[in-house]
Amino acid sequence: MRVLLELIRIFLIFGIAGTIISTIVNGIYINIGVNQYGWLGPIAILLLLFVWYRNKLQFSGWYSGKGKEKLPKAASQILILFSLLLLCAPPVLSVMQMIFQ
Repeated sequence: MRVLLELIRIFLIFGIAGTIISTIVNGIYINIGVNQYGWLGPIAILLLLFVWYRNKLQFSGWYSGKGKEKLPKAASQILILFSLLLLCAPPVLSVMQMIFQ
């Protein structure tokens, strides 16, 4: 039962937080005129939520079984850096596309 509750919690965290943050990011993209590559933002948000869940949120949930470990520091840093690059990529790619047209 605890595993099911934890799965529901994960889906809610990723679903609700991911939707809210992605809506904000897409609003920013629209305001600065990014027409393409907006799908990279939600991927970056999911990566950030994954790192946040693995390093903080999994220890406060209902599940108390095996396998509760933080991500290695290097992996966390790489995933965070990659997600920040993905967040910055749509405006950069949009400007590059306008320049080279």
